[in-house]
Amino acid sequence: MRLLEIVRVIRAHDFIRNFLKQQHPEEIRAAFEELGPTFIKAGQLLSTRPDLVSPAFIAEFSKLQDNVTVDDFSSVKQTFEKQTGKKISDVFQSFTEKPFASASIGQTHRAVLRDGTKVVIKIQHPQVEELVATDLALFSQALRLIKFVPDISVINPAEVFEEVRRSLLNEINTENEIKNGQEFYRLNNHQGIFLVPKVYAAYSTQKVLVCSDMPGTSIKGFADQPLSHDSDTAAAQKKQRTYLARALIENFIKQVFVDHFFHADPHPGNILFWQVPQFTPHIPQQPRKAPTNLPNYRLIYLDFGMMGRLTPSLADGIANVVLALNTKDSRSIGQALLAICNRTGKVDQEEFYDQLSVFLAPYLNSGLGEIDFSTLIFSVIKLCRQNNLQAKPEVTLLIKAFGLLEGLVAQLDPELSMMDVARPFGKKYLRQKFNFKHEAEDTLLNIFQAAQAAPRLPLKAEKVFDMLLQGQGRLNIRYKGQDTLLNRLEQIINRLMITIILAAIILSSSLLVQGSADHPAIYNIGVGGYLISFVIIIFLILDELRRHFKHRK
Repeated sequence: MRLLEIVRVIRAHDFIRNFLKQQHPEEIRAAFEELGPTFIKAGQLLSTRPDLVSPAFIAEFSKLQDNVTVDDFSSVKQTFEKQTGKKISDVFQSFTEKPFASASIGQTHRAVLRDGTKVVIKIQHPQVEELVATDLALFSQALRLIKFVPDISVINPAEVFEEVRRSLLNEINTENEIKNGQEFYRLNNHQGIFLVPKVYAAYSTQKVLVCSDMPGTSIKGFADQPLSHDSDTAAAQKKQRTYLARALIENFIKQVFVDHFFHADPHPGNILFWQVPQFTPHIPQQPRKAPTNLPNYRLIYLDFGMMGRLTPSLADGIANVVLALNTKDSRSIGQALLAICNRTGKVDQEEFYDQLSVFLAPYLNSGLGEIDFSTLIFSVIKLCRQNNLQAKPEVTLLIKAFGLLEGLVAQLDPELSMMDVARPFGKKYLRQKFNFKHEAEDTLLNIFQAAQAAPRLPLKAEKVFDMLLQGQGRLNIRYKGQDTLLNRLEQIINRLMITIILAAIILSSSLLVQGSADHPAIYNIGVGGYLISFVIIIFLILDELRRHFKHRK
């Protein structure tokens, strides 16, 4: 029944064609909403991936709203006690039966532990795991039908499905979020103005997450507040917003280049702004070494289901991209990009540099505030794919997170450039990685080897001239587009040979048919030759039409 329902909705909204061609995003959103929680969550995940879908789809998917029925408290109680092996009354002083938030995967309640600590509990909906597994299995089968669709893909459907599948399975397994939350808490809690909720692993399981109840409201509300008409108050507001924007950037850069572990979904709903009450003597759980000259407000990160992790070498490669952007040299940028991409086929580096230079020209002379970041990312990823380059998954996750944070920073302080803040940090990072002792040793070794080779240079030059005079030299020349031209030439020669063979078959068949009136067997051979020729001609026509339409697209 579920399969029939999915097929009906897909046909009603022309899902496959619209999604592959990245057109009519409103139809895809309507299909996701009609298909329920798994597909709604998939759309929400895709709305944060500018590397997978077009900007128009990202904007439309951002409108997806969870429309799920709230579970009864009896169901919540059963899930908690079955998962933890503990009774709610034994763990909590109080437990709010009505959730304050409900989404596709689960719903969230407030409670108070026995020691008086205020916490929030995220409880997964019953049968979510089974529903997600069923829908993913059915959608995987549907992907097999795509190979029968003409070559109209703007995106890679298999790649999109794999990313959605991985993200959904990670999200329904709360144990991943438990580990991520504990590590992020250790690395970022009380780092400047940042606070992180504590995860209570003793009460958390695969379907239950218990963590501190943090104060504050979404930073979006703060960023949306208009500036005061009073000039002094407005100046103070701008100063505060600039401080928050710089703090967000500097903390995110620390996550990437120092911790190599970053929050991959820093949208405004996952960052709270808390104005510390005037008479609060201290912030609970504040360490002794915490700075004391901080302002009276804090930023709080939430939701650690989607996190990114980098290797040190990949972090070095990303730092090189940041520095290359500073040079505004498209070739340097291209070389840095090649280092953080996987090659899926043969790559013509010079062609890639030329295309990248043309593409980046209008952007390199623009400020960040003038750039549509999601469109830029989607276009760069598309350009890389056309050149058999695929950004590593960790990089695409970082790009997505950077894009989300860039939007929030631009809203807080439109005049602040993330690159201006990131560039000094990138240079400092590379200086720390640069080992002067090793570099000096390598330089001295190169000088020594060059000094040894210098006396032999005249002898080597003499040998080269002797080879040229004796006609033993060989010069290899390659030119741009050589492989394409040779392949095309090979196709022309092959077509010419087929045409000659085809003409010979037709001529031979005509002679056999004309001279075999009294010999049926020979006559049939001649007719067979005609049929073979006809099939070959039809095949050549179809192949030429396919090439023609593929070239036009």
